[in-house]
Amino acid sequence: MAGELKIVNIKYGMPDSDDAVRRVTYNIRNSKQLGTRAIKFIHGYGSTGAGGVIRTKTRRYLAEQKRKRLIADFIPGEDFSIFSEATRRAFEICPDLRNDPDLDRHNNGITIVIL
Repeated sequence: MAGELKIVNIKYGMPDSDDAVRRVTYNIRNSKQLGTRAIKFIHGYGSTGAGGVIRTKTRRYLAEQKRKRLIADFIPGEDFSIFSEATRRAFEICPDLRNDPDLDRHNNGITIVIL
């Protein structure tokens, strides 16, 4: 159903960072065409726990997409909280986010994208 939250595991199959970013690109474009309002990307936080390459490149790419106005916003998992203004704005666009199990979990292995 259009408007729902879509969940995409971009680390599935252990892709390199360039392939992971291509998965993000594909899912953003496809989801926009289908009327999806938000995507939760699961990218992990790196095997060392210090911030993996996929996470870093994905967020850098999303910042560029936001600057180009190709996405409305993105929320790093560690900021996905009811105390965040960006999260509260996202609830208005995609109410399904209110029920996401990562809300208020400070999970730096995910990023929420608002289309």
